[in-house]
Amino acid sequence: MVVVAAVAMVTPASAAPAAEGTTPPAMTDGFGLTQVDTSTGSDINFYLTVTTPEVAGEQHIKIILPAGYYDDPARRYPVMYFLHGSPDDPIGQNYPALSTSDDMITVIPDGGARGWYANWLNQKTPAGAQNWENFHLKQVIPFIDANLRTVATKKGRAVAGISMGGFGALHYAQVRPDLFSETASLSGDIDLSVKSMDLRLAVVASLIDAQGGENSPYKPAVDSDAAFGSPYPVFNADWRFNQVDPQQNMHKLVGAGVGISIYTGDGGGQIGTLEFWVAGAAKNVKARMDSLGMSYYYVNYGDGAGWGTLCNGDHNAGCWEEDLRDLIPRLERSFAS
Repeated sequence: MVVVAAVAMVTPASAAPAAEGTTPPAMTDGFGLTQVDTSTGSDINFYLTVTTPEVAGEQHIKIILPAGYYDDPARRYPVMYFLHGSPDDPIGQNYPALSTSDDMITVIPDGGARGWYANWLNQKTPAGAQNWENFHLKQVIPFIDANLRTVATKKGRAVAGISMGGFGALHYAQVRPDLFSETASLSGDIDLSVKSMDLRLAVVASLIDAQGGENSPYKPAVDSDAAFGSPYPVFNADWRFNQVDPQQNMHKLVGAGVGISIYTGDGGGQIGTLEFWVAGAAKNVKARMDSLGMSYYYVNYGDGAGWGTLCNGDHNAGCWEEDLRDLIPRLERSFAS
């Protein structure tokens, strides 16, 4: 059944700091991950810092456990892997909705300021190793399953993300449908085809550091082809973009047993807003799913009117908080079924 709800790159919403006097659980290194120093935060809301040969530098992994995680040592929990947008990081993902679930664990792995949840084509740029897909799917997931009481099956995992992370969520579900039972895009860059050249060029802008300036988060600049090869649709030079484009690969989820959720606004119809452009991508994905006869859950909240009290329809934390308030209970019901 298709569910369509039509309702008339920023800093996430803030939340209360973790309680003092509690200690994060001990985690054991493995699967190519080595912890740096000690975890930071409380026993149920904390982050750790790791290094891996797959990605240059130190990476954060934020973990939010249910409040009753320690009450029943025999209970296992499903996991939502939540992928952040560009140029954010896990520590800043303080959406209050993420701490509301008593029935699932939330894991927020680092995705880099412009990692694009992919193994880059060029690993010899000034940015160093950039194998984000390997880091997440081959290292973070088994590391979490080994260290926490998870339901370590397809049925016990979901992947969701905002903006750049929305791309990552659909892409990961498409390349590894055996790992996830649910995927969700919140204002995601989910069409990188020539239909959405604006979003394809946004990828390029992040790679070449088009923003520039001393405080740009996209340093060091790398070449435009570093992640996915040429972005230009000439003599099929852009085939790698097409290969990872979620819109063109929705057929991989047909019959795969993966629930699909798409959330988008429209920036009030203002062409100068970021949400206006990702709304076009969402519509293209919806059209593709319709043509394939797929089931999905789709919310276009337009200018945000009627979508809670925090959303104005734009590409911002207020709308994503409202999205999560809708998504998380739905994921809990799916896991419970």
